[in-house]
Amino acid sequence: MDKILQSSSRHESLQVTNDGATILKAIGVDNPAAKVLVDISRVQDDEVGDGTTSVVVFACELLKEAEQLILQKIHPQTIIAGWRKATVEARSALEKSAIDHGNDPVKFREDLMNIARTTLSSKILTQYKDYFAELAVNAVLRLKGSGNLDSIQIIKKLGGGLSDSYLDEGFLLDKKVGVNQPKRIENAKILIANTPMDADKIKIFGARVRVDAVSKVAELEMAEKEKMKAKVEKILKHNINVFINRQLIYNYPEQLFADAGVMAIEHADFEGVERLALVTGGEIVSTFDMPETVKLGRCDLIEEVMIGEDRLIKFSGVALGEACSIVLRGATQQILDEAERSMHDALCVMSQTVKETRTVFGGGASEMLMANTVTQLAAKTPGKEAIAIEAFARALRMLPTTIADNGGYDSADLVSKLRAAHTDGKSTYGLDMEKGEVGDMQELGITESYKVKQQVLVSGAEAAEMILRVDSILKAAPRQRMPDSRPC
Repeated sequence: MDKILQSSSRHESLQVTNDGATILKAIGVDNPAAKVLVDISRVQDDEVGDGTTSVVVFACELLKEAEQLILQKIHPQTIIAGWRKATVEARSALEKSAIDHGNDPVKFREDLMNIARTTLSSKILTQYKDYFAELAVNAVLRLKGSGNLDSIQIIKKLGGGLSDSYLDEGFLLDKKVGVNQPKRIENAKILIANTPMDADKIKIFGARVRVDAVSKVAELEMAEKEKMKAKVEKILKHNINVFINRQLIYNYPEQLFADAGVMAIEHADFEGVERLALVTGGEIVSTFDMPETVKLGRCDLIEEVMIGEDRLIKFSGVALGEACSIVLRGATQQILDEAERSMHDALCVMSQTVKETRTVFGGGASEMLMANTVTQLAAKTPGKEAIAIEAFARALRMLPTTIADNGGYDSADLVSKLRAAHTDGKSTYGLDMEKGEVGDMQELGITESYKVKQQVLVSGAEAAEMILRVDSILKAAPRQRMPDSRPC
């Protein structure tokens, strides 16, 4: 189920999401141990993009099991020793069950489609998961294995429905062209800058200019104009036909650019300028004295396009051929924000899968496989460590239990059937949430990234171990402040 995150601040809008990392980042947490869980969720999001809820659920289940073991007078170091053995065994079982289709482009694309569908199944885009999975796979495969998600831009535009979203080959900039300037330019030579193009006021706090006649004010204004004109002439010496600035461009320089037939775009935000420099192959410059050393951006065509009611600038045929834009449409801003988070998760997982091409089966199949392997290890291990290893297996089995509970099914019945199936050697079996029964994940195409599963296992175990090592919380002394010896 989704959660509404309502900020205490009056100006911030509310969020509707079921993304674990987003929820944990937004809620206020005072308990130091809970902050560790928030951190592992954030790391999981940064590292692989998905599994943010799974890693916290797994770590919490381990801690719940550890609490019962400590009540049985088992020392935390004994529990940790057992968990470490269990983690190595579970990781080995996961690695053996992984399938690699990296050398077969057709099967690998099918794997990516299945991973995208599985990732989007728990998100707001689940109703159109086939359509958005196709969008995400096409965008990631354009990267040709680089994994640089900066080349993929996500633009949100209110209006229409989620099914009206599309993938556009090229780069879209949500800005407008200056007045009386060309709206379409072929074979564009682009200068990307971060420089003030407003009137050169005296920018010293409290400074005043005193004149003894009104004519002197006109002379000052004329001097400012001449200075700006000289700056524009320096820019035009770069032999460009498009000028894009991160800062404002005032009316006078805009008029000078229009007279020279140059398209000038102002106030492109820093992220937009950085990405534009990346995809067009240019550099961001601040000084214009040496045109021969400046690397210009290039593209085949720049034109204005309409999306909904808004005008955007489209860059086609950019130097970085893999650059593309995903345009998301939706009825409300909250839907668009959650759709963007969902697409970001899918893109992150697939960009990692392109690098690490192995996949494993989802629907709780991998967790049950690891749990059975860990249980077998516990049967061979003498001493109290065996009890800790069994507890690790129970924590792994809680992940398919949580999946069944979230689907509204009888988790005790389904997980016992799944355990029986895995005991019979049906290691590809998992939970089919559409029918509410145990099914073959290989036939159903429910696939997940090996990297995501491995990260959930390792991060969850390490976080739980760190918290279990703590026996008390001490209040640290505040940071010592140096005495202020400045004169009053």
